[in-house]
Amino acid sequence: MNNFTRRKFLKTSLMGAAGVSMLPFMKGCTPTSDTLRLGFIGLGRQAISLMNGFHENPGIKIVAGADVYGRKRERFEMLVRNFQDQNEQSVEMDTTEDYTRILERDDIDIVVIVTPDHWHAIQAIEACRAGKDIYLEKPVTFTIREGIELTNAVRNNNIVLGVGSQQRSDAFFQHAVNLVRDNRLGDLTKINAWVGPPPRPYDQPEEEIPADLNWDLWLGPNPYVHYNPDLNPPISLDPRQDEQIWGGWRWYKETGGGFMTDWGAHNFDIAQWALGKDNSGPVEIIPGGHDGSEYVRFVYEGGLVMANEPFTENENFGVRFASDDAWIEVHRGEFRASDDSLMPSDDEDVDAEEYETASPHLVDFLKSVRERRDPIAPIEAGHRSNSVGVLGNIATFLDRPLRWNPDTQRFADDAEADLHLHRDYREGYRLP
Repeated sequence: MNNFTRRKFLKTSLMGAAGVSMLPFMKGCTPTSDTLRLGFIGLGRQAISLMNGFHENPGIKIVAGADVYGRKRERFEMLVRNFQDQNEQSVEMDTTEDYTRILERDDIDIVVIVTPDHWHAIQAIEACRAGKDIYLEKPVTFTIREGIELTNAVRNNNIVLGVGSQQRSDAFFQHAVNLVRDNRLGDLTKINAWVGPPPRPYDQPEEEIPADLNWDLWLGPNPYVHYNPDLNPPISLDPRQDEQIWGGWRWYKETGGGFMTDWGAHNFDIAQWALGKDNSGPVEIIPGGHDGSEYVRFVYEGGLVMANEPFTENENFGVRFASDDAWIEVHRGEFRASDDSLMPSDDEDVDAEEYETASPHLVDFLKSVRERRDPIAPIEAGHRSNSVGVLGNIATFLDRPLRWNPDTQRFADDAEADLHLHRDYREGYRLP
């Protein structure tokens, strides 16, 4: 087995990905006379990472932030103001509890949406109608209907929207996609895209809501659940103590899609991209426990199966493409193949960067905004890859195989399953 680490491949992305369309990025974007002004919606752990990533690029100024948690607003404003002061910029930063105040501002070009999944569709559609370009964290929406409506809003309003599926900007994953697209493996017989299990029921005990957290506004359109710090991890400012865990809302069926959508937005996305399915998807979904497998399987037209099934001893999340004669496996930071000819070239040995900062991915998005083109992870790709995970969850919940029409984005003669394409919002909320 051949093995190749991210450390030896970090800077080969531009050359190694030449066969993949829409990969015109480089380290740092070219400054222009105009500064792009950003407002953040959601100021938690991932927002801090993205703030650091955007600050690596010239011609960028973060000027606003919104969050329902007061201490997170204070932290974000402090960090941004410190950056502006240290980099001899004019100090300009405001925060608010109400995200709509950011959308109303004419001086903000881009909104960065880093809220829990149940808020994504409403906030992103409103941002489209306000004429803002968008960097949207994955998974793009909570339901498939929301994804359809958001895709329409992006196109109808001529918005540049980039999805936070940063594996598309990673050289390992690009190399894997090129090998599949160039038929270097031959006819595929199976894909393993291991992302983890569906969501579980919310089982955390109720605790007292922090005084500076607007829990009702955090819930927004989501049906009511009681507060527990696992859903919105606390922080402190004196002394500073950031989140110790990722927000646990993603793991519960009442508030998220589990690993199926959280990591599916990464690894299902790579498989979809390699198969040329950015505007399509599987035609059948078979939940675990059916037809002799404990794992959810997705069947594409022609019979190719993608299984949400681990393929390494330590069950690392990743993607495996296999034919009768060859295979490749790609994880974050590692590439393996059945033959040396399938390995990426070993041009340089460089230091790895923090993965979540994902600077090349942000560079591509900012260039896309300036050039008015689609980024490497456009809305259609984000929606269709997320749909795969949502479909897996629906099949698991109904506990039966489902037939799916990727053209109409409805189930085949299955009114019961169609009911799960969306869900009821709390009173007072609706899709814009």
